Amino acid sequence: MKRTLLLFPGLYLTCMAAALAQSGPAPVANPTNSGQGQPVSYASVTQLNGILSQIEATSKNTQADLSKLRIERWKADGSYKKQALGNVDSIQRNLQGALPEIISQLRNAPEDLPPTFKLYRNLDALYDVLRNVTEDAAAYGSKDDLQSLSNDLSSFEGTRKQLAERIENLSSSKEGELTRLRAQLKTLQTQVEAAPPKKIVVDDTEPPKKPAVKKKPAPKATTPSGTKPAAGSTPTPPAQQSGQTKPQ
Repeated sequence: MKRTLLLFPGLYLTCMAAALAQSGPAPVANPTNSGQGQPVSYASVTQLNGILSQIEATSKNTQADLSKLRIERWKADGSYKKQALGNVDSIQRNLQGALPEIISQLRNAPEDLPPTFKLYRNLDALYDVLRNVTEDAAAYGSKDDLQSLSNDLSSFEGTRKQLAERIENLSSSKEGELTRLRAQLKTLQTQVEAAPPKKIVVDDTEPPKKPAVKKKPAPKATTPSGTKPAAGSTPTPPAQQSGQTKPQ
């Protein structure tokens, strides 16, 4: 039985699209990358490491400055002090738990947008709460407390802006890559649609089996009854044995 298979252009195009998604200009491998995801350029990793190092240093300074606050001594209402203490506790827990985890995720995937944006949102939330604490310190705390927290706030603001610029650059780069892949895919689509589908004939019919040929036995040599030829002699024809002669 013969079957005909058609290689449709759509199937070929899908396969080529998947291959294109894996292709692209080879980036420069980075020795500091953990090996997860695609290698990134040295300049990109250097920029990210600078931002993350600055965030970690600011986090350490902020934790120390917050621990020096004496909110219970502020000349403010009790509910106001309770709210300020809650803000400080929230910042400390974030700096000691959530922030290091997000930074670790981003180091494992330096150019992935989700962890990059996650860090930006976390810094944005930290900045808002720290700004409230700084304003309270300006109203009820000491000048030293105000100066320390103001420096921390400015540092977080600077790294937040740098991270926002990085997100914008990464988005533009990935958009350019998508545009290039779409153009290549469109070119392949045009080429495939112009070519007719290829036919493949599959013959899966079993050929008939040939009948087995039986071998015939070889014929046996016969001699006149009652006589046995001597060894090494030629048997005498029957006409010569009876004394008959051939007519002249």
